[in-house]
Amino acid sequence: MAAKDLVESAVAQNKIVVFSKSYCPYCKRAKALLSSKFSGVPSAVFELDEIEEGGDVQSYLLEKTGQRTVPNIFINQQHIGGSDDLAALDAQGKLASLVGA
Repeated sequence: MAAKDLVESAVAQNKIVVFSKSYCPYCKRAKALLSSKFSGVPSAVFELDEIEEGGDVQSYLLEKTGQRTVPNIFINQQHIGGSDDLAALDAQGKLASLVGA
């Protein structure tokens, strides 16, 4: 299954992985926060509306995480949730230690 392989290899090879959609305002907010604070950290962003297997990836993410919505964010192989979850971690001062930056 190509979608499973894409997700698992991306999560294994990058400190930060964001599964996103290019038009989504929540995705834009999450990507802006991550790029402003952790620009030097190995990251990957997958725009599911711009890749052929985007629907399959989103279905696999639902199976893996229980979350179908985007952004779907992983930090150090740990699923942290979406944009609000990311913002909450940042507000609590826990995001930098989670990233390891």
